[in-house]
Amino acid sequence: MVAAFLGLRLYSVLGQRAEHEEESIPTHRETPAQPRKAEQAQRDEVIPQNSQQFQESPSIVPAVERGVREIAAADRSFDITSFIEGAKAAYAIILEAFWKGDRETLRELCDSDVYESFDAAITMREKAGEKLDNRLIRIEESVIDRASLDGKTARLAVRFVADIAAVTYDKDGTMIAGSLDDAIESRDVWTFMRDINSSDQNWLLDETDEG
Repeated sequence: MVAAFLGLRLYSVLGQRAEHEEESIPTHRETPAQPRKAEQAQRDEVIPQNSQQFQESPSIVPAVERGVREIAAADRSFDITSFIEGAKAAYAIILEAFWKGDRETLRELCDSDVYESFDAAITMREKAGEKLDNRLIRIEESVIDRASLDGKTARLAVRFVADIAAVTYDKDGTMIAGSLDDAIESRDVWTFMRDINSSDQNWLLDETDEG
């Protein structure tokens, strides 16, 4: 599962999500020119309407199916099932890295802007002497919420609904927040990006939002 989605870059900050300027996901602008119509027809031919990969997939919101099809047509290696399964696996890995303050892993798994936000959150936690003992109980839902292809840059936003048990300890080891007995529902929408012309198959975290 991880091999099929090696390097997918996902992140979440439970309770203290990194705040950064929200970037809009560019939408593909239609033009009346015949070459554009021919290009779209070619894409539709590559990814047929009844393609098994997309037919009644619970991982795709119908309104964004066209964007996913465009990405799949431009990147023949893209597989929706592998993407979702890999995203779920990476979700757990990245949560653990943030909770433990593993900067090395986070630096490898996100772009510079997002890394700086997470690094700042970890630094603030360290200065306060606080430690987290959080556990991902289960992922209830993982659905592609938005999809777009802007030139050669593919962007996919995945909405996650997960149950997380969270506990915070102060510098003296005293529990100051949370409980491992009561899981909290966490809703996040994470946007990942990749240059489809690049030989690097890794997806990088481009934006995080509460879902």
